[in-house]
Amino acid sequence: MAQSKSFSGRDMGIDLGTANTLVYVRGKGVVLNEPSVVAVNAEDGSVLSVGSEAKETIGRTPSNIVAIRPMRDGVIADFEIAERMMRHFIKKVMGNRFFSRPRVVVCVPSGITGVERRAVIEAASQAGARQVHLVEEPMAAAIGAGLPVSEPTGCMVVDIGGGTTEVAVISLGGIVTARSVRTAGDAMDAAIISYVKKEYALAIGERTAEEIKMTIGSASPTAYAEAAAGDPEETQGLRPGDRLTVRGRDQVSGLPKTLELTADEIRHALSEPVDAIVMAVRQTLDETPPELSGDIMDRGIVLTGGGALLRGLDVRLSRELDIPVLVADEPLDCVAVGTGRCVENFASMRTVLDAQPRLLSGRL
Repeated sequence: MAQSKSFSGRDMGIDLGTANTLVYVRGKGVVLNEPSVVAVNAEDGSVLSVGSEAKETIGRTPSNIVAIRPMRDGVIADFEIAERMMRHFIKKVMGNRFFSRPRVVVCVPSGITGVERRAVIEAASQAGARQVHLVEEPMAAAIGAGLPVSEPTGCMVVDIGGGTTEVAVISLGGIVTARSVRTAGDAMDAAIISYVKKEYALAIGERTAEEIKMTIGSASPTAYAEAAAGDPEETQGLRPGDRLTVRGRDQVSGLPKTLELTADEIRHALSEPVDAIVMAVRQTLDETPPELSGDIMDRGIVLTGGGALLRGLDVRLSRELDIPVLVADEPLDCVAVGTGRCVENFASMRTVLDAQPRLLSGRL
């Protein structure tokens, strides 16, 4: 009980994601998981709602209310809104202890620039943090997935978030080689929107595209068959030819319209972003020292992040790279949990914090 009243007991880790923000409080674990969305009154700039409540307004707001996602491609796109969002989440977590400024560890993409780093630090400081430390996303994901990051053996993690896919080979507590590509969950949603618009002249929103991806999306034509062979429940009753009825606006008549889409069509729509992710992994492996490549062949590649839940992505990667690919337990929480472990064991994890940005040829 004494620790909860101590200053360090209020330290927290923040996974400031493009799609969702997760907050880990020392001694308590992940206590908040909400969409990175803020609803703002366009007339006076006042914040109307943040998080889950704000996400419900996307695509459904009157002209004077704007739903803003302050994070784009893993970095801050709207500084003021990002600061207000972080302030809201920190205050929500700390309650009446908000006046005590916590020490905060924030997770950032490995390809972040110096300017973007300063923006994150400044936003967290303005939101109420007394001390801000940064940890690179693939390192946090690897720690959260339980990989032996401190050992002199190579392990590889692919974290597919909302805005970026982070690919990294880690050994001895450091990132040996990494690649950050701005193709991830949002790009998949955009690909579905584009496909439906091109093929059927039907306009659908981001939320509908996300629902399509989660319900019948896949990266491999054998995903459903292989899932059924291992555990029939994993298919959720779906087969490649199954359909999902969606609603949108007909671009010819301008009237509401319903449409049935098949899993095969959505797999085709997702082919471009999935190919980009496969290429990023392949290029990172090409840059990996031979000794560590052998370790990765033995240990396999670990997938984390929301994109890891796309059906058949592990199958596709394993088939194309001829390396075992595993999906981490609770992939959505890996980055937040890894950031939290940096908070819990601050002294021993100090070496993985505040790593300087590196230039990555794969950054798009």
